Amino acid sequence: MTQVSYKYRIYPTGTQEKQLSVFFGQVRFVWNYSLSLRSDLYEFRKESINYVGLSKHLTYLKKQESHAWLNECPSAPLQQCLIDQDKAFKSFFDKRGSYPRFKKKGEQQSMRLTLDQRHIDNNFKAGELLKLPKLGAIKVNWSRLPTGIPKMATISKDPVGKYWVSFSCEESITPKAKTKLTVGVDVGIKDVAVLSDGFHSGAPKYTYQYARKLKLAQRSLSRKKKGSNRYKKQRIAVARIHAKIANCRKDFLHKLSHKLVNEFDMISMEALNVKGMVKNRCLSKAVSDVGMFELKRQVQYKAAWHGKRVIEIGRFFPSTKMCCKCGQIHDMKLSDRWMSCDCGNEMDRDENAARNIEAEGNRLCVELDTNLSVLPGKQAVKRVPKIKPEPLYGTEVAA
Repeated sequence: MTQVSYKYRIYPTGTQEKQLSVFFGQVRFVWNYSLSLRSDLYEFRKESINYVGLSKHLTYLKKQESHAWLNECPSAPLQQCLIDQDKAFKSFFDKRGSYPRFKKKGEQQSMRLTLDQRHIDNNFKAGELLKLPKLGAIKVNWSRLPTGIPKMATISKDPVGKYWVSFSCEESITPKAKTKLTVGVDVGIKDVAVLSDGFHSGAPKYTYQYARKLKLAQRSLSRKKKGSNRYKKQRIAVARIHAKIANCRKDFLHKLSHKLVNEFDMISMEALNVKGMVKNRCLSKAVSDVGMFELKRQVQYKAAWHGKRVIEIGRFFPSTKMCCKCGQIHDMKLSDRWMSCDCGNEMDRDENAARNIEAEGNRLCVELDTNLSVLPGKQAVKRVPKIKPEPLYGTEVAA
């Protein structure tokens, strides 16, 4: 059984839109209020407060006459808001994210609702019905039918003004047929993915395709008076172009990751430092347009669904500079697009890197299968089995 996520476009009525706007505002207020409370407590008193303390404070706040309007919202979205903020601070302290910031009205709005499992048959029917607390039945564009039953649903509104509902269900996925083939994937800018069998995916470069259209829309937005009706209308036009670029990129990456998982049993990829690559001001826009991390993420979870294997190669492995036939290391610049070795090997730079990645992935896979603990880019360390001490039968132990 696997958790499968679904996201659908919803079309709320005018009354439901007003109610959602109120709920979004209340959730946003609780987030900002609790974040301000956390920051002030630590700054002035050097004290910390967690989800339990904030939940008690929220209950006290609801009883106050000045904040009685918080009772109009279901309790689940407000509690989930505090839980999400607790997770955000945990990620910050673990150095996996930045300090949580305040939410604004003009950004994407979202809230999480709980579906009552005692009356789930009256609230949820795949392809027919979705009834949410204090909102009632809502129209859903069922693009595909889930086979499981969700426990929670997240309602969101993007900057374009479209409403979405997302939830996850526990389902069983039939693994794809085994092909007994391995492949190395070299991710880059000129081609999003180059495979060791010679396949070049190309690079659509959607940001450059819509650059002129986006430039004209943003120029028109800069001339509008901020806060006016024309400014709001033009802001949505700019947001639509950004959404178009993101959707095109996501569609391309989904098709590419599906091809990799469908055709190969073991996929070897490099663990690239995308965060460091984006800091290059000459290549940051091109690197962001590729979606390197998103491609790896999609390949990993789809491979886990269908019983395939993904091997990560260390980022310091010289896949590009090393000849795939003799192993000689060459000094190559970014402008050198062809590998020419003294052994007679001449081929495309990215294909050579993909073959090296496949060979290194096969080597690491063999070490993993022989009970070796391998970390990408580090030396393999042999696992020492734990030996249980034998009981001392018939012997005396000094006190």
